[in-house]
Amino acid sequence: MARVFLSIGSNLGERRQNLQAAIQRLRAAERIRVLEVSRLYETEPWERAPGQIGNRAGWFLNCVVAVETGLAPAALLSATQEIEAALGRVRTGASQEAGRYEPRALDIDILLYGEEVISASDDLHIPHLLMHERGFVLRPLADLAPELEHPVLYQTVRELLEGLEDDHQVVPADLPGAWW
Repeated sequence: MARVFLSIGSNLGERRQNLQAAIQRLRAAERIRVLEVSRLYETEPWERAPGQIGNRAGWFLNCVVAVETGLAPAALLSATQEIEAALGRVRTGASQEAGRYEPRALDIDILLYGEEVISASDDLHIPHLLMHERGFVLRPLADLAPELEHPVLYQTVRELLEGLEDDHQVVPADLPGAWW
């Protein structure tokens, strides 16, 4: 069984319920065991429409989930994409670059899969190629595993967060207790 960290985000519809439903589906999935869930963060999107600038319209809710799984990385990717689709994720068919910043009901990314380093396709890169550049990933990941070392950069999550140059806002959501 591998220890895996997943980033989950939503900026369309009932964002909190989307994240809760995703976690419930992960709990119900075969060969996936949810271990921990980070606190919930409200995060500024990387690209915003002109009408969204200056307010929190279109902001994401994000968290990181630690799971243990017997699924191979490609099978886990398939399982997470099935959860996304079941909960309203619509992929437009646009190029990966063009679709990267589209609003979405649900986005699940595999951040780390044990200590593995994988670049199997356009869709499967472990560790996630941009995780070290994104506050919305590093802050919730630091809630769960601040001393975990990135298998390529050889820095801990805490060190990556301390050196982060991302100026997008990432703020704890104001929710009492366990939200999931």
